[in-house]
Amino acid sequence: MKKILLFLLSIVILISAVSCNSVTEKAKVQLVNKMTDTELNRVDKHELTLLDEPEIMEPVEAFNAQEHTVQIEKGNMTKDDLYRQIQDSRDTMAEEQYREIEENFASLPADFSVPYVYYLVDGDYLFEAISIDEYLFEGDVIQFIQSYINEDGEYIEENVECANLEEYYEWLREDKIRSGKSEAEADIIVSKVRLAYECYMNGNYEALPEGSVDLNDLWGIGNGNEYSDYRDQWEYDYNSVKAISDSIEEISIYDEEMNIEFLVHVVLPIDYDPNRTYPVFLLTDGVYRFGNTPELRQVMEEGKAGDVILVTLGYGYHMNGRDESNRMAHLVIKRAALLDFITDNLMPFLGENYNIDYRNSTLYGHSDGGIFTHYALFNSDRYENQPFGHYIIGSPAFWCLYEDPDYLDVQGYESDYGYFERNTTLKKSVFLCGGSLEDPDYADRYNGHYSTLEGLEALNKRLESHGADATYRLYESHHYQYIPEMLIEYLKETYPD
Repeated sequence: MKKILLFLLSIVILISAVSCNSVTEKAKVQLVNKMTDTELNRVDKHELTLLDEPEIMEPVEAFNAQEHTVQIEKGNMTKDDLYRQIQDSRDTMAEEQYREIEENFASLPADFSVPYVYYLVDGDYLFEAISIDEYLFEGDVIQFIQSYINEDGEYIEENVECANLEEYYEWLREDKIRSGKSEAEADIIVSKVRLAYECYMNGNYEALPEGSVDLNDLWGIGNGNEYSDYRDQWEYDYNSVKAISDSIEEISIYDEEMNIEFLVHVVLPIDYDPNRTYPVFLLTDGVYRFGNTPELRQVMEEGKAGDVILVTLGYGYHMNGRDESNRMAHLVIKRAALLDFITDNLMPFLGENYNIDYRNSTLYGHSDGGIFTHYALFNSDRYENQPFGHYIIGSPAFWCLYEDPDYLDVQGYESDYGYFERNTTLKKSVFLCGGSLEDPDYADRYNGHYSTLEGLEALNKRLESHGADATYRLYESHHYQYIPEMLIEYLKETYPD
């Protein structure tokens, strides 16, 4: 009798298992890969190269020996165009200087215009190139005004006068070195400007129609340098990474929309089984967060958390991921394009190479990355692909959006991008976190708007009012020191063994 009961019980278990598997397979999330042919052809999946010695920057002669494309747009800037540029440069001016410019601007006639010349070398806009035509020359003399905010927050305005182009090139090189560029980087910048000017003067360039170049759209472009190697900027413990390097795969993946070569590190759990399904824990700011992956993997190996695939997203080694202009450009200014890339390119591509449980996957971002994950969460419903069920919004620097409220879409942020006007519920889990000591860290940037923690608290209240699955937690820390502890805690709680 006992044998019969055991046999019947085994049949029931088998039927239940088959039934559950059938439902799981039917409900499994599939993503559509929307990469272009160019993007697919440029993907390079290989072993970890982060630990390799940084390549020595090639001399400037290597740049000069290659063929390059030069594009030039010439046109006339109207009064309205000029006013927009003044507003875009508002944060580089002292209040008194800004008011004086506005007063002078108001006195200009309605039909006022000024000629301009924009230079692009190999598709990158040259911010360092000034317009070399009759409007900036007095004989052979080049005259212009350079303005900037110094380290003490003071507005500095300098009159620069160079006797000829060669003297201008010398000034530009010294100026780039003063701003933090290496001598080799400064030499390459000067070579690009020299090439642009030579092509301008001899007519050997592609003429672009007026209105082709949008300077706002080019923010952050050109910060990469194929002759540079920024491996030494990555934060990680060499021995810890070396110990798990056999489980790390490195992927170069290009995004055509942003014209950026991203670098993805995939850290597989111990005893990774390609036939099993794993959640992905995607961390932005790979230059910082890749260094956390050995410890997170150790937590899984010790059985303190379940197995997940750890993924970090950073720039290729020719681009500095610590550069705040790069982070601002792609995590904040171009956050819509970055979300397109992650949702329709990166995560579907990873799903074709690894068996991913998208519903249980997490997207993490901190500071500028917190602005991005907030945007990603509240625009997730606009996409056919749904690669994440969980979002971490860490110490979001929402206050920086008010530095250019129209261009940075403050209204979108304040309304959570209209998500709850389009939806009655939020079918995602949200983890809000910050450092309890961090508000003074950026006090000089708030300008009467919410501090970091006030912005977090306001977001938490909005989520609570909509009955969202949200957790808000503070750690005794300043802006970023709490991150390693938080990531481990989140891994254990969200993905228990």
